[in-house]
Amino acid sequence: MINKELLDILVCPESRTRLQVADEELLGRVNAAISAGTLVNRAGQTVTQACDGGLVREDGQVLYPVVEEIPILLVDEGIPLDQLR
Repeated sequence: MINKELLDILVCPESRTRLQVADEELLGRVNAAISAGTLVNRAGQTVTQACDGGLVREDGQVLYPVVEEIPILLVDEGIPLDQLR
């Protein structure tokens, strides 16, 4: 998905903390919530496009979607993960 050299330099656009690749279990939960229409991004918009992958902020609170191998590292596009609880 994302090569290690790129992952080593990517940071959260808001907190500047490191990002890690989302595991398959989390990605499955995120995509299930997207399919159900229950997931909103930081801008308050309903997320409609499934994620091919994701980058999770170091504190585990926000996921930035990866679509067609491109990380979407915009604060408003971040998906708060507390919605999955």
